[in-house]
Amino acid sequence: EVQLVESGGGLVQAGGSLRLSCVASGFTFDDYAIGWFRQAPGLEREAVSCISRSDGSPYYADSAKGRFTISSDNAKNTVYLQMDSLKPEDTAVYYCAARPAVGTDWWREDEYDSWGQGTQVTVSS
Repeated sequence: EVQLVESGGGLVQAGGSLRLSCVASGFTFDDYAIGWFRQAPGLEREAVSCISRSDGSPYYADSAKGRFTISSDNAKNTVYLQMDSLKPEDTAVYYCAARPAVGTDWWREDEYDSWGQGTQVTVSS
């Protein structure tokens, strides 16, 4: 059974940093990708970033470029999302999700098979 568990959310002031973690287990395929999505109250869920487990290629939404960094520790089956220079508009529940392989459509959430339960990130002004 595929399981994804996020952690690392919390309350931080604008300009601060947080590092989210996503621990994955139960995968039976080698070439998969982990994506991060977020959903703010009243808004649709949006893609934030993704990383390919096979070659480490990162993908970022425009809102994340230059501020967020995604990385993977394959030995620990863990993907991290380092978030710096946080803004109040980054406030959301952050989810990690898994999909087999990844391409230019990394942002399509319907391509992801498994989802974590989410972790709350709140950025105060």
